[in-house]
Amino acid sequence: MTYSIVAKDPATGAFGVAVASRFFAVGALVPHMAGGVGAIATQAFVNPLYGVEGLEMLRRGAGAAEVVAALTARDEGRASRQLHVIDAAGRVGAFTGAACIDWAGHLSAEHVSVAGNMLVGGDVIAQTLAAYQSAMDLPLAERLMTAMEAGQAAGGDKRGTQSAALKIMRAEAYPWLDIRADDHPDPLAELRRLHAVAQERYMLFAQTMPTAADFSGMRERAEIDAKINATEAERIAAGRPSASFATPLPLA
Repeated sequence: MTYSIVAKDPATGAFGVAVASRFFAVGALVPHMAGGVGAIATQAFVNPLYGVEGLEMLRRGAGAAEVVAALTARDEGRASRQLHVIDAAGRVGAFTGAACIDWAGHLSAEHVSVAGNMLVGGDVIAQTLAAYQSAMDLPLAERLMTAMEAGQAAGGDKRGTQSAALKIMRAEAYPWLDIRADDHPDPLAELRRLHAVAQERYMLFAQTMPTAADFSGMRERAEIDAKINATEAERIAAGRPSASFATPLPLA
């Protein structure tokens, strides 16, 4: 019922998962990740414990293939599960159960894995992977969205569309970006809109947040306010409307 991509950005070390499905709120259950540790997508007849326990195994030093083998060996429902994992070293492990509904399968390359089930055909994940690999010059978020859009253009989930999600973790314990379209007629387009909204203010603010190395983060609002105001002025000067549905802020 779902296809997803799990990746580690070789340039930044960030992990990312993007997923789309004809299933409500797919981003609530499929992606699991931790900065500096790894990323996991559990799907088909989803088992969220694959994500919870898989991350604990990765923290203890297990590799991606070891995590996949251990989790599926314990699970009597594994024939209906699909799982793919990328570890801190960028190694991939993946599993597609024999009872997953056709079309179902997975593909991987260096630092990236794509998997899907209940798809129109194998070209969905082939095109997703190819688009990701062809977009390595783009930032990770845009690369993942481009890949998912290529999978949708190849047919995507054979039942249709409903939800999609994009989550990225850098070195910190909290997400760098976590956006979801839980119930939408064109969820990948909605992710694009939400990503655009994030660029207007949120991502500028994210750069100032506390980190493990700097527990206090930026303490003066003036600098971040100046960046936000400059970005807003540039957008207005270019004649671009805001991508946000938020209530406009009052004029100072």
